[in-house]
Amino acid sequence: MKLVVLSMLTVAALAAAGCGGGGERTPEAASPASNGDASVSNAAYVQAAQPAPGQGITVVGNGSAKVVPDIADWSFGTRSEAATASEALAANARATKAVVDALRDSGVAKADLRTDEVSLYPETADDGRTVTGYQASSTVTATVRSLGKAGQVVDAAVHAGANDVSGPNLRPSDTDAQYRQAVDQAFEDARAHAEAIAAKAGLTLGAPVAISEGGAPSPGPVYETGMLASDSISVEPGTQQVTASLTVTFAIAAGA
Repeated sequence: MKLVVLSMLTVAALAAAGCGGGGERTPEAASPASNGDASVSNAAYVQAAQPAPGQGITVVGNGSAKVVPDIADWSFGTRSEAATASEALAANARATKAVVDALRDSGVAKADLRTDEVSLYPETADDGRTVTGYQASSTVTATVRSLGKAGQVVDAAVHAGANDVSGPNLRPSDTDAQYRQAVDQAFEDARAHAEAIAAKAGLTLGAPVAISEGGAPSPGPVYETGMLASDSISVEPGTQQVTASLTVTFAIAAGA
C-alpha cells in the first residue's frame, strides 16, 4: 500500500510541473539561430569551427626578408694610471669627457651616448702584494645613425684619447615592413606544406582555424656586398635576415 501511495504522489508532482505557468511548454535549448543566450550561441559557433581531434593538419611555416642595417654601435675605452685610486679615477674621468666631447662634436647625439663600464684595479709589484699604483678604465658606447660618418666618428674619438675601440655592431633601425613580408612568406610556406600532406592523404584542405606566431622578429647577419667608405675605415653593412615562423592548423574540408 505504501508503494502505491508513493507512486501516485510522484505522478501528481510531475503533472503539476507540466501544468505550471499557465500550461506553457518548457522552452528548448537556444540554438545559434535563436534569440537565446549570446554566449551560448558564440560558443557553439566556435566549437563548430574547430576541427575534431585528428581531423586537422598542423604545420609550421617559415619566412624571411632581407634588410640593410643602417645603424652601428661603437665602443670607445680609455685607461688611466696614477699613484692613488682617486687620482686614477679623476684622470680617467677627464679622458672620458674628452672622448665624449669629441663624439658630440662629430655629430653623435647625447641620447646616443652611454657609459657601459667604469673599473678600477690596483697595480702590484712582482711579489703580487705590494700596491704600486692604480689603473682606472671606462667604456662609452656611441650609436652612429649614419654609416657614412663612421670613420669621422672613430677618428674623432681616437684623437681625443680613446685607446680601446671595438665595433661596429650593425643593426637596422626599422624592420616592421620586412617582418610583414616574412610573415606573408611564412603563411604561404605553411599552406604549401599542408596542401602537400593533404594531397598525400587523399584529403581536401579547408580553411585555417588556428595560427600561432613562433617568435619575435630577430634580424640575423647574412653579409653581402656593399661598402660605405670613409677617410680611415670602411664599413660594409651587407644585409641581414628578418625571420618569422607560424604554426598553422588547417581544417579538413567537409566530405573529404
